[in-house]
Amino acid sequence: METWFLFLLTISISLLLKAFFNLLFSSKKLLYPLPPSPPPTFPFIGNLLWIRKSFFHIEQSLRHHSRSLGPIVTLYIGRRPSIFSYSHARKWVLDILIDALQQKAKSGESVEVLVHFRYAMLCLLAFMCFGDKLSQQQIKEIEALQRRAVNGFGRFGVLNFWPRVTKILLRKRWEQLFQLRKEREDVLIPLLRARKKGKDKRLSNKESDDYVLAYVDTLLDLELPEEKRKLDEAEMVTLASEFINAGTDTTSTALQWVMANLVKYPHIQVRLLDEIKQIVGDGVEDIKEEDLQKMPYLRAVILEGLRRHPPAHFVVPHCVTEDTILGGYLIPKNSTINFMVADMGWDPKVWEDPMAFKPERFLGEEVFDITGSREIKMMPFGVGRRICPGLGLALLHLEYFVANLIWKFEWKAMDGDEISLEEKQEFTTVMETPLMAYISPRKS
Repeated sequence: METWFLFLLTISISLLLKAFFNLLFSSKKLLYPLPPSPPPTFPFIGNLLWIRKSFFHIEQSLRHHSRSLGPIVTLYIGRRPSIFSYSHARKWVLDILIDALQQKAKSGESVEVLVHFRYAMLCLLAFMCFGDKLSQQQIKEIEALQRRAVNGFGRFGVLNFWPRVTKILLRKRWEQLFQLRKEREDVLIPLLRARKKGKDKRLSNKESDDYVLAYVDTLLDLELPEEKRKLDEAEMVTLASEFINAGTDTTSTALQWVMANLVKYPHIQVRLLDEIKQIVGDGVEDIKEEDLQKMPYLRAVILEGLRRHPPAHFVVPHCVTEDTILGGYLIPKNSTINFMVADMGWDPKVWEDPMAFKPERFLGEEVFDITGSREIKMMPFGVGRRICPGLGLALLHLEYFVANLIWKFEWKAMDGDEISLEEKQEFTTVMETPLMAYISPRKS
């Protein structure tokens, strides 16, 4: 025990001394100050004591400190400052979702919608990833792994800081991460190999009539130019898993938020249904993708949902490549930067009554830009060169499923339920109280 204690003490003292001498003998003179930082800030350990509660409490704390410190805040993590055409597949997944909801509607029970939304989105993203319809058992295996990875996001994230130290101090957590990776490979590698085998067979037989290009196909063909090699199976598993996770959780979360507001505000649901009727008429079974472009109110509902309830309240962290001056502050080279996406969409200087759900905000003559090419009023998908590549796909999926869900069913709140819009931070920002609704098939 004494040996272990002395070992940790030696590491701590060494790191503190290194940080101290870096600060003492730094030859770089700052012409501009860094953005203000919330106290306390200590050499090497930085603001880690300030965020000791949980990774998921960072946003709330940053919002609190930005009121007094200003719009740009420095948070020290150690010494480093962090400045904050698959239409047939969609139809197949829509049928899966509608069938499940119809069974619930017949039973007269309320529906916990997020469970069904997640399963449907996972089926769709798995199809787009591997190019084939997976069995229910395969989907369930992927779903179980995905939920474990998502739920462990906060616990495993800390391992990125000082891996040499955390491999000693958090050895068990590293073991859990490696075990999760192994289980993920056990499930996904057979799917990769099956796709490769099927692809090779089609090429040898020159069959291409029913071939659908999948995400995995691009990974199989990809060659790393500098290393002059193809991706290995472990790398493809990681990329395939990221593809599925990114598209499943964010889209299902956004879908739940939109439907929650349509249940909470029935007049918006009625207006949306009226628009759909005007476009497709009566007697149509499903809303098709080509119909969506003719529905401006539907697009407005989706955009208002993304403004009011962005699934991610931060973007993926970025790193500056050179010293940059922003707002009179120095953003040092190699600093990690992030943006408080939700607060941009809630800014009362930009949005009138920002916390209200008003789709008509987006019905003006001016085409609203969410890519940041003209101005930045909201950025649910990020902006610039690193904007989310799935932006168009996510909007299509949200419009397609919302339109069909409203066309097929009437959505009502449970008796006495006011539909709470309180948030909870998981991998995405979800409803603290998941949406429970009564649904009834609409008369054709």
